[in-house]
Amino acid sequence: MFHLAAKCLFPAAFNATPSVPTWLQNAYMSRMTQTIDDIIADFDMLDEWEDRYRYVIDLGRDLKPYPEDARDAAHKVQGCVSQVWLKTQIGQGADPAIAFLGDSDAHIVRGLVAIVLALYSGRRASEILAIDAQGILKTLGLDEHLTPQRSNGLRAMIARIRTEAQGAMAREGVR
Repeated sequence: MFHLAAKCLFPAAFNATPSVPTWLQNAYMSRMTQTIDDIIADFDMLDEWEDRYRYVIDLGRDLKPYPEDARDAAHKVQGCVSQVWLKTQIGQGADPAIAFLGDSDAHIVRGLVAIVLALYSGRRASEILAIDAQGILKTLGLDEHLTPQRSNGLRAMIARIRTEAQGAMAREGVR
């Protein structure tokens, strides 16, 4: 029920597999097989928040390795208490596909990075801008169970991704 309600409220986030060029899949897609749809369904099956935290940590373990040369100030997400890095690959065209790699030095935050990447990575810029991330995070219950610092960091990651999508569309002259 929780899962179906989320799908009805946030349809843009539940498109089947995004249409992602092969080069983008190979370069940036994580090893994760879970989509945001899968993550919501898994959260729905876990009754205890301790189990959900363990699951979030496990999601972080499945991220594709982050390149050492991208652990720099240019890729660091500002506004996060933990170290968080986000690397972006933007495709071609008026509404390019955008893929992200991310990492953190904190286990739970790394899992939150995985959730954000499942939500956004591989989607077209217009899809990224249409997603109601706060609504989805509320559906997961993260808005109530994260510390204020982690919530701020999560919002900073989402803002950075949205800025990248806006920039990609502006670059191509799309409004």
